[in-house]
Amino acid sequence: MNSTLMETKRFTTVDEYINHFPENCKVKLQEIRKIIGSILPEATEIISYQIPAYKINGFVIYFAGFAKHISLYPAPREIQGFEELNQFKGGKGTVQFPLDKDLPLELITKIVNFRKQEDSKKIKS
Repeated sequence: MNSTLMETKRFTTVDEYINHFPENCKVKLQEIRKIIGSILPEATEIISYQIPAYKINGFVIYFAGFAKHISLYPAPREIQGFEELNQFKGGKGTVQFPLDKDLPLELITKIVNFRKQEDSKKIKS
């Protein structure tokens, strides 16, 4: 994905965002969207910071496509039980899944479930 192209394109829907990518990336973005939708059916799906975002009580999770990977934000890298995130590149709160490998669907599911639990705590506090 050309970063200049991303800077000039303004997305208004998640469909528009996903359809902007080449097929190999598009398929994986759709897989992530499906997982998120199945776990967070009550979430509002929006574009925030020009990437897909899901909001319930606050922002729960984001994902983004790039030329060689897909990122998921925020990733619970420093939480016990998520040590498998260490095998993937990414910053403190992100994880990058390479496009040339299968998506770790169970790990993505685990992350989204964790983020849903974290979001539900916002009501209680």
